[in-house]
Amino acid sequence: MTESFQSGNQFVLLSLNPKSGRRSSAERASILSRNLEARGFTVETHMELDEVTSRANQLRAQGLLHALVGVGGDGTAAELVNRTERDVPITLLPSGTANLIAKRFRLPFAPEAAAEMIAQGSSLSLDAGRANGRLFLAMASAGLDAEIVRRVHATREKKYRQNTNGGAHINYLSYLKPLLQSVRNYEFPSIATEYYASHTSTPEVTLGNWSLVFNLPNYAWGVRLAPECDEADGKLDYCVFSGGGFPATLSRVALAHLWGAHRLLPSVRLGRGERFVISVHNENAATNAIPYQLDGDPGGVLPVEITVEPGRFTLIAPSDVITRVHERHGRASKSI
Repeated sequence: MTESFQSGNQFVLLSLNPKSGRRSSAERASILSRNLEARGFTVETHMELDEVTSRANQLRAQGLLHALVGVGGDGTAAELVNRTERDVPITLLPSGTANLIAKRFRLPFAPEAAAEMIAQGSSLSLDAGRANGRLFLAMASAGLDAEIVRRVHATREKKYRQNTNGGAHINYLSYLKPLLQSVRNYEFPSIATEYYASHTSTPEVTLGNWSLVFNLPNYAWGVRLAPECDEADGKLDYCVFSGGGFPATLSRVALAHLWGAHRLLPSVRLGRGERFVISVHNENAATNAIPYQLDGDPGGVLPVEITVEPGRFTLIAPSDVITRVHERHGRASKSI
């Protein structure tokens, strides 16, 4: 359902993540705040997640919250959704690295344009995934990329604690050294993906070296590994790569750029379901723990159980983008 904002909802909360993005986002957040105040909103900026999400839940219950805005990327959005009630309207001033949500829904980068979208846009209920109790919005995976994410964030946290490298902001170059290290050292262990078409169906199992579960179709810099994925259909899509090492994995990703040609390979399995269990295959039980990642952040180690929560994430986006989502599902936009 699309919701057109009511004039009585006056508060906009900004959640500023000092570690998100390529550089400090404080200046862009300040510009956004001034532009929103010029439109008559009361704006509060918070740097503590517990504080801003508690405030958002309180204002929403009172009918006074217009929007909760995360200044950051996909991980920031997921953190906000995990800490707020189901109907809290959330959007982003993009300041992350991959920014899959922002790119998918054309959320503006410029704070002036973002203020206009927040004031004039609409909201839409989207699905979320839940992995071992934690919500994710874009994707979850176990394999090579999760190992790279683990290495990147270990370095990032170390630098942040040391207050070096501009507060440990990251960009795509931050992944280069961990990528090269993983290319040399990663063993591509066997991973079992157990998937259920519905919560009550009989499971099927496929083995591979890289298992991904998507709520959005795009991955990393925009490659569509799950091209048919739909964030509002009550399902999650999976993609499993099997066999081979880094060259084979890279070639499959490259083929995904070519009109989804990776789907033609027997070593790639795609499908859709409501529940998944990803675990270490028996032959690897004695090896080191295999990590998984959620929305570009470390999630833990296998096994992980993943389910879908339809309509869990309320996103504010440009009205024309939301209209297209409704048209894709054959529904008319509804103002309330």
